[in-house]
Amino acid sequence: MEYTAKLFDGLEAAKAEWTRLLGLSAANTVFLTPEWQRIWWGHFGGSYRLLILFLHDTDGPLGLAPLAVQDGTVSFLGRTDLFDYHDFIVVEGRERPFYEALIDYVERDADWRVLEMESLRARSPALELLPALAEARGFSVEFVREDVAPVLALPDTWDDYLASLPKKARHELRRKGRKLDAAGDVSHTMCSDPQCVRDCLPDFFRLHRESGPDKAEFMTPARERFFTEMAMEFALKDQLRLALLELDGKRVAACISFDYLDSYLLYNSGYDPDFSYLSVGILNKAFAIREAIGAGKRYFDFLRGPERYKYDLGAVDRTIYRLVVRR
Repeated sequence: MEYTAKLFDGLEAAKAEWTRLLGLSAANTVFLTPEWQRIWWGHFGGSYRLLILFLHDTDGPLGLAPLAVQDGTVSFLGRTDLFDYHDFIVVEGRERPFYEALIDYVERDADWRVLEMESLRARSPALELLPALAEARGFSVEFVREDVAPVLALPDTWDDYLASLPKKARHELRRKGRKLDAAGDVSHTMCSDPQCVRDCLPDFFRLHRESGPDKAEFMTPARERFFTEMAMEFALKDQLRLALLELDGKRVAACISFDYLDSYLLYNSGYDPDFSYLSVGILNKAFAIREAIGAGKRYFDFLRGPERYKYDLGAVDRTIYRLVVRR
């Protein structure tokens, strides 16, 4: 096929075209924004070579591939510790010519051995189109189930949401709420203003680390710096929501979500284990769901991981895949 390939000289040079194409892509998500990927690259991209590939043909743009190269492996920018979803940024309706051009381009590049694509959602056209195109060029292809990302479809009202839960789950959520109310003065704040976010981030980090040894190990100083810059960037874009639960004036649970398109995306959370008997962690997330309903959102995306509380709050699984192409 006839196409033109352009390599951008850095993330900032690609930003305008990247933003425009993302708005035309069915894969649009906060993790694919140039802002998110720029911040990740600034903190963790030192050992990679950047490869931002823009493809177009005579009918117009096809899409953009935000890639990184390391030791013969080409992958998406970012790893699964901080990215829940990855994909190519393809103009909707132009998926086949994009992937035909992409596989033609990578076939001509002798520097790679493995093309590794993590965190592809089940509906990604990459899963449908790339395997056959790659195998036709003599490459080997493997795709495996990587994880799940439970999602809750939101009704119009909080009462409708409660009614949609199974009887036992509805009873448990109400029981937990009554128990918390009886324990003291309860308040819930959804923080979105940049100054409020800045002031409250230390409590988020404290509660995140206190939640358990796995979270304390995860939140390294490097990741805390990433979280801080990312939170401020998306607060300035009015897309970050920091939910805080207080009991008698003490902050006992916090969670970060993103208000993006028609969804809230629950990114990370923490709680004070001294108050686990009051289920403050799950109740804070339930309050975040209530905020999302009030904001008119259609989905509450719990993102990567099969934690039990997600299903107790009504979510159902969506599968994430990893696709690997080898020369």
